[in-house]
Amino acid sequence: MKPSYILLGLFFLMVIRTFSQLNIQAEVRPRFEFRHGFGTLFPDNVDPSAFVSQRTRLNTGFEKDYLKLFLSVQDIRVWGDVPQLNRADRNGFGVHQAWGEILFNQGFSLKLGRQVLNYDDQRIFGGVAWAQQARSHDVALLKYIKNASILHLGAAFNQDGEANTGNLLTTTNTYKSIQYAWFHQDWTKLSASFLFLNNGLQFTDAIEPDNSETRFSQTIGTHLKYPGSRFGGWANLYYQFGKDVNDNDIKGYLLALEANYEAKPGCSFLIGGELISGNDGGAPSDGDNHAFNPFYGTNHKFNGLMDYFFVGNHASNVGLVDVYAGSVIKVGPDATLSGRLHTFSAAAELPGDVSGHLGVEADVVLNYNFKKDINIQAGYSHLFPSEGMEVLKNNFDGNTNFWGWVMVTIKPTLFENQLD
Repeated sequence: MKPSYILLGLFFLMVIRTFSQLNIQAEVRPRFEFRHGFGTLFPDNVDPSAFVSQRTRLNTGFEKDYLKLFLSVQDIRVWGDVPQLNRADRNGFGVHQAWGEILFNQGFSLKLGRQVLNYDDQRIFGGVAWAQQARSHDVALLKYIKNASILHLGAAFNQDGEANTGNLLTTTNTYKSIQYAWFHQDWTKLSASFLFLNNGLQFTDAIEPDNSETRFSQTIGTHLKYPGSRFGGWANLYYQFGKDVNDNDIKGYLLALEANYEAKPGCSFLIGGELISGNDGGAPSDGDNHAFNPFYGTNHKFNGLMDYFFVGNHASNVGLVDVYAGSVIKVGPDATLSGRLHTFSAAAELPGDVSGHLGVEADVVLNYNFKKDINIQAGYSHLFPSEGMEVLKNNFDGNTNFWGWVMVTIKPTLFENQLD
């Protein structure tokens, strides 16, 4: 960075610190992983993978009486992905968030720009914070809050770039447009959220370009939560309909229920299950798609940490039945040990005459807050696949499947001042 830019930035900070609220935070998050069957069954005649990925962020938040601004820039890299004495990095630098929020009055605001959408347990909309790059959306969001009621109305429309003609989206792994409404209500012993999502995906006809169009599906559902002092729980109920990108009729659903119990301070237990509908044989047939798609959720936190389901995979497949139990135990003043045991089954029939049981996964995570702004985590996961998983992943090599990782998050506040 040029010295003149640095001086200009310092002058800017000196001016606004007198009239507004400013917060600058940095984050450095390296993570070591050893993968031996992560995401899919480990095949023969290959070596396991070991690497260190890193996320580096600079977050700046600005606030005054009628305006909020937030900018988050990040660099995502794997150690060694560029040579020493390199002239330029790989394309790992980008803008994670860049939004402004106009505060019309105490209840209404309009938030515009690239932003993270986190709702409820992040099953449908989530920031995917585990992924080093994470997820954000370019969206316009109208927000209303009054007492214990919150209403959000969001809309997005995506294009490849500026153009004088045409609206065909060719950018991969994104949607053409979305519109959604989210309403949340808190009561004394219960909270409820209701979500409606109209999701438009770009269909491109390579033979007849004039037939290219946006095909819409709809997701509607609720998230209920009972935050009891010792007994608590939550439930999800969602239904999907409309069209998928291949013009199949969608008829999918998701049901989930979890209960938790705090036996004593620092020691809690949970049990739960999730049913996600799927297609017999692992694919839509006769113009019908019965597979539910969680779309933009933080899917890593559900259905086992080894990402065998709905993390860039398992779409329009046989669905899933996930029954699990777990615990969180405090093992020191600043440390907790958590574990979960999942048993997986297909929600629809697998190809061939094969049992629907897919296997069992065990996850263990140690979390240690070394200092206020330094966190250390380590985890180990082991998958015990059944014949059904081998059929699903088309791998019959019979190898051991496990995954281990260690992550350090350094997240200090570099500058902070309060609004005068």
